[in-house]
Amino acid sequence: MTAALRSTHTGKNRRGRVTVIGIGPGGIDHITARAMDELRSADSIVGFGLYVNQIRSIISPNAKVYSSGMGQEIDRARLALELASKGRRVAVVSSGDPGVYGMAGPIIETANKLRMRVDVDVVPGVTAATASAASLGAPLMTDFAAISLSDLLVPRNRILKRVESALKGDFVLVLYNPQSRSRREPLRLVHEMLMRYRKPTTPVGIVTAYGRAGERTIVTTLDRMLDHEIDMESTIIVGNASTKVSDGKILTPRGYYNGEQPTRSRRRNRCGP
Repeated sequence: MTAALRSTHTGKNRRGRVTVIGIGPGGIDHITARAMDELRSADSIVGFGLYVNQIRSIISPNAKVYSSGMGQEIDRARLALELASKGRRVAVVSSGDPGVYGMAGPIIETANKLRMRVDVDVVPGVTAATASAASLGAPLMTDFAAISLSDLLVPRNRILKRVESALKGDFVLVLYNPQSRSRREPLRLVHEMLMRYRKPTTPVGIVTAYGRAGERTIVTTLDRMLDHEIDMESTIIVGNASTKVSDGKILTPRGYYNGEQPTRSRRRNRCGP
């Protein structure tokens, strides 16, 4: 028996389910309308304390709130599933998109391991990657790879191998969880690798605490990247061989202006009379 995955678009008024909700990178204005509806209708809210505080003005005053600290994802998943098994409508709060380094995975995986027959719905949210890209301009207009530098769950050598593979493919890189006070070595090693594969003048964007107090957006170059303050709230976007800076905005051209552009009449002729 596994977790039952169903879409909330069906309109069924089910009780006893877990909805994993992406609340975006920060700030209520980045929460989708569907996420708003789910948060307001839930009778139980489960999440990391910081994220729960961000949505307290949205949730029902009658909702029961269960908040906990970083690193307790499995405990939150167990609690949410247990509440749902008792008939509660549980909203699990996840920053960004719950399926991108978020709580969707722990909820589904825990339900499968515990063999709990609970309906699980996932409500998408704005990711740190796309929010940061919007703040910087248009750095993700072509293929990109998102890689977390946290080595708490993934071995460091595997992270470095993934980074190197992305660099060999000339992908734009989005680096999540770049460093903390106690974890600085992975970013240093990745930067050394970046300098081997990319020009020192490659554009780099660093966006910290997007949509929250203290938000910072920095446009710099690869050789100056580590001169700036970087922490766990930072998202780093490293351009590829085509990325450039124009009027302070980072742009990775997709190719619209490469070579000869067909005229309007030639485009119509391709489509027939």
